[in-house]
Amino acid sequence: MCGFVGYVNQKDVPTNTINSMADRIKHRGPDDEAYFHDEQAVMGFRRLSIIDLAHGKQPMYNRDQTKVLTFNGEIYNYQEIRADLQKLGYEFQTDVDSEVLIHGYDAWGPKLLDRLRGMYAFVIYDKTTNEVFGARDHFGIKPLYYYDDGDTFLWASEIKAFLEHPNFKKEFNEALLPIHLSFEFIPSRDTMFKNVYKVLPGQYFIHHANGETETHRYFKFNYDHIDNTQTVEADAKKIRGIVDESVKAHMIADVEVGSFLSSGIDSSYVLNEASKLKPIQSFSLGFKNSKYSELSWSTEFAKEIKQKNTPLYMTGDDYFDILPTIMYYMDEPLSNPSAMQLYYLSKGTRKSVKVALSGEGADEFFGGYNTYLEAIPFERYQKWVPKGIRKMLGGIAEKLPRFHGRRFLVRGAQPLSERYYRVNYVFDYHDRNKILKNPSLNQDAGAYTKHLFDDVKGLDEMTQMQYFDINTWLPYDILHKADRMSMANSLEVRTPLVDKEVAKFAATMPVKTRIHADETKVSLRTAAEAELPERVAKKEKMGFPSPIATWIKTEPYKSRIIEAFNSDVAHKFFNTDALMEILHEHINGKSSMQKIFTIYTFILWYEVYFPEDTTAKTVDLVHRTQV
Repeated sequence: MCGFVGYVNQKDVPTNTINSMADRIKHRGPDDEAYFHDEQAVMGFRRLSIIDLAHGKQPMYNRDQTKVLTFNGEIYNYQEIRADLQKLGYEFQTDVDSEVLIHGYDAWGPKLLDRLRGMYAFVIYDKTTNEVFGARDHFGIKPLYYYDDGDTFLWASEIKAFLEHPNFKKEFNEALLPIHLSFEFIPSRDTMFKNVYKVLPGQYFIHHANGETETHRYFKFNYDHIDNTQTVEADAKKIRGIVDESVKAHMIADVEVGSFLSSGIDSSYVLNEASKLKPIQSFSLGFKNSKYSELSWSTEFAKEIKQKNTPLYMTGDDYFDILPTIMYYMDEPLSNPSAMQLYYLSKGTRKSVKVALSGEGADEFFGGYNTYLEAIPFERYQKWVPKGIRKMLGGIAEKLPRFHGRRFLVRGAQPLSERYYRVNYVFDYHDRNKILKNPSLNQDAGAYTKHLFDDVKGLDEMTQMQYFDINTWLPYDILHKADRMSMANSLEVRTPLVDKEVAKFAATMPVKTRIHADETKVSLRTAAEAELPERVAKKEKMGFPSPIATWIKTEPYKSRIIEAFNSDVAHKFFNTDALMEILHEHINGKSSMQKIFTIYTFILWYEVYFPEDTTAKTVDLVHRTQV
C-alpha cells in the first residue's frame, strides 16, 4: 500500500520538485521512499510495507530495464499470474505483487488488466517510447489522478501532490459547484480543480510522447447476465462460498490484519469469516451518548465469536476540530458526515495494526439501501396511471402548498434519472438557484448522470438504482472516503465485498433474490443467518450514525457554522441570507443537516486549498499532513 507521483517533459523544473510532491503524500507510505528520473520522465514513490517487507522497493523495472513501475494497492491473485509469467520465461527477484505488474505489462500490455483481481492504481513509464501508462482498479478502490493542460502532464495518487509542481495552475472549477451541491461529489472524470482528472474505475490512460492523452475502459460493471431462475436459498449458498473465498484472499499479508466492526451485517460477516482463519482484533467507534453509538452491539458480537474488540470514542470537539484537516486529506470537498468517524476509527486502529478489513460494497452489490424499496410503489403508479395523467397531477401538485402525498405526485411524473434521490441528493435545482451567488451556473443534475440510467434503461427500477450507485456513490463517496481517511493514518483498508468475483456473481442475481417488498439484501442476510446470530443478520441498517444534527443546534458548533456562513468564501459563492435561513430552519425543527454540512464543509475545503482568496485562519498546507 503506497502512494506515487510523477511528471514528464519538464526540463526546467527544480530537481527537488519530485521529492516535495512525494512528501505531500507521505502519509500513504511512511516506510520508504525512492525516485526515478531520465531526460523525459520523473517518478516518486512512498511505501507502506505489507508483503515481503524486506524487498519490493519501487520504482521497479522490467528485465531489460526499459519499463519503470510505481504501484499502489494489492493484487490478490498475483501468485497465479506469477506462475503464468514464469511459464513464459520471466524470472522473479521478489515475492511482491508489484513484480507481477511490471513483467505482466511487459508480456501482455494493457491486456494484463483483464487478469488482475485486487485494488490498485499503477503507472508504468516506457523508456523506449516515452509513453506513460496508468490504470485504476475495477471499482475505484485506489485513487489515480492526472493533470493535463496541454503543456504540463502530471500524475499522482492524490491531487494535493500537484501543488508542489511549479507548472501546476491551481484553479477552482466553479462550473462544477452546482453539481457538487447536488451529489456531494463530482460523478464524472472531472474534479473541482481545472484540468485535473480522475482515472475512472476500470479505466486506463496512455500519455504519448507527442503530448496527447487517450483513455480506455477495460471494465464496467453491468447486469447483462441476470439469471431469473435463481432462488434466494441457492444464491445465499453461493454468497457464503464467494465471501469466504474473498475474505481469505484479502487476508494475505506479512503484517497483522485487523477489522473494522459496526453493529451491522456487513462488517460482522467479514469479521466472522476472517476469525475462522486466525484470531483477529476488531475496532469499533462510538459516542458517549448511546443513542448514536453502536458499541454495545459490536462489543457483544465480538465477544460471542471470541475475538478481541477495541472500542474507540469521539466527541463533538473531536469532530469539528478535525474538519479542516479532513477536507485537506479528501482532496475535493465531500460532505458525508461519517468521514470524521472513519478518520478517528482509522487513527485508533493504526495504533495496533497496519491493515484492516471493512464491509463496504455489500449495500450496492446486494441491494442494501432502503431507498431501493420505493421502486415498488412508483412502478405500480406508473403501471396503472397513464403518463399524461401523471404529468398533469405532478404539475398541479408542484404549484400547490405542501400536503400529504404532494412529493409522491411530483416525483411520480418524473423519469427515474431525475427522481432517484441520489441525483438531487443534497440541493435540488430550485434550492441551488436560491443559494448560489451566480444562479446562471446552475445546471440540470439529472442530465449530468442520465447516461448511466440510459445504460440500463431496459431493466427494472431497483436494478437501475443499484447500477447508478455502483457507478457513482460507491467510487466517489464510499470508497473515496475509505481510502482517504485510512491512508491519512497510514492504514491499509481492504474491502472483501468490493471484489471482482463478488461483483461477478452479484451481477447475475435477479431482483427477487436481492430485495423483497419489506427487506433489503435478502440473499446476503440469508447467507449471514447461517454464520451469524439472527439479531445481527436481521438488524436494520444504521449507516454510520452521529449526533451532528443535534450538535449543529448547540454551542460552540452553531457559532462556527454561523461564522462560516458569513465568511469571505460564503459571500463569494452563495446568497448568505439563504444559508442562514437553512440554518434557522434546522434549529427550529426542520431537518436540514445535510444541506448545512455540505455548505460548511465546502467552505472549509475552499479555505484550505485557496487560502489566498480568504482572510480565514487556516493551517499552512505545507504542514497540514503533520496536523
